[in-house]
Amino acid sequence: MSLTDPSPAEAFTRQIPTVGVEEEFLLLDPESWLNAPRSDAARAALSPAMRERSRAEFRRSMMEMVSPVCADLPQLRRHLLDNRAAAADAAAAVGARLVAVGATPVGEPDRRVVDTPRYHAIADHYGPIAHDPAVCGCHVHVGVPDRELAIQVCNGLRPWLPVVQALTANSPFHDGADTGHASWRGIALDRWPSLGPSPYLESAQDYERTVGELIAAGVMFDASMVLWWARPSSRYPTVEVRVSDVCPTAGDAVLVAGLVRALVATVVADIAAGRPAPRLPDHLLRAAHWNAAHTALDGTLTNLLHRTTQPAWELVDDLMATVGAALDRHGDRATVTAGLVHLRTHGTGAARQRRAHARGAGVSGALAELAGATTSG
Repeated sequence: MSLTDPSPAEAFTRQIPTVGVEEEFLLLDPESWLNAPRSDAARAALSPAMRERSRAEFRRSMMEMVSPVCADLPQLRRHLLDNRAAAADAAAAVGARLVAVGATPVGEPDRRVVDTPRYHAIADHYGPIAHDPAVCGCHVHVGVPDRELAIQVCNGLRPWLPVVQALTANSPFHDGADTGHASWRGIALDRWPSLGPSPYLESAQDYERTVGELIAAGVMFDASMVLWWARPSSRYPTVEVRVSDVCPTAGDAVLVAGLVRALVATVVADIAAGRPAPRLPDHLLRAAHWNAAHTALDGTLTNLLHRTTQPAWELVDDLMATVGAALDRHGDRATVTAGLVHLRTHGTGAARQRRAHARGAGVSGALAELAGATTSG
């Protein structure tokens, strides 16, 4: 590289990064609303083209659908709607409902993992943790082809990911009752030792050393068990943000994808300008995530940059101000603003489920509404 060549961060700021989304869904029995272990049959019912977009997940009641790499949010929205419609049809063909919910809401009688040598090895290593009821996330990938840059991006995302988590809380029920948490998925996943906020890492070499140490300690089964809320993807040249519950609608998922892409671009601009990511204490970072999973947007969130608490929507406004230039550059401001207006009006997925429950519909009625929303435009 010559002295006049741009750095990877500077080159990145001249592009509009690609974006893609992986969504995990539950298959539920339409009468009992228990988890239905029919993922193999449902995937087999997909068309060949849609089967290419599906992935076998850890649990037999889960179905994952993956978007292609997208250049813009309208394109992503079309793919997510197509994925959800196809998966819902396949689920119906095997007597189940496809539901975009972040955690098992009623129960999961069959907790066997999908029958692969790898999944059995993970289950043996982690024991009962691996047999907790299934949880479902929304994973946003943003194209960052330079691995060293991807590590620095993950450092810079850390202050804002609790806000993203709060925006996407969509799992208030467990064992057929309200848990008191907006994202039971976020609470339940704390039992896994290799999940949670990514550590502050100096370089790709530091990343490899840290992962090796955690494998040696038995915390990680292998390098694929890097399941931090933000990580350099092990499969694609992307940064993968994994903090979100699966979103109730495709529109909600598009909102999150637009915000995450803008966050990544904003962090890269800071890197290019020589502004380092803040070094946050791990205990405060974990507390911020716990609070986001607990209250979502209905209380206060932790402002990690100032180490204060403030009303959740004020911090959402701060996030929008922070990423505004990137949203404008990507042409995403109108879409993201409309998504936030909808979220402010109707609430998170957790708030919508609780509202249906309060109307007298109960958990079953709330889940029936959510199943309809899963494929709505």
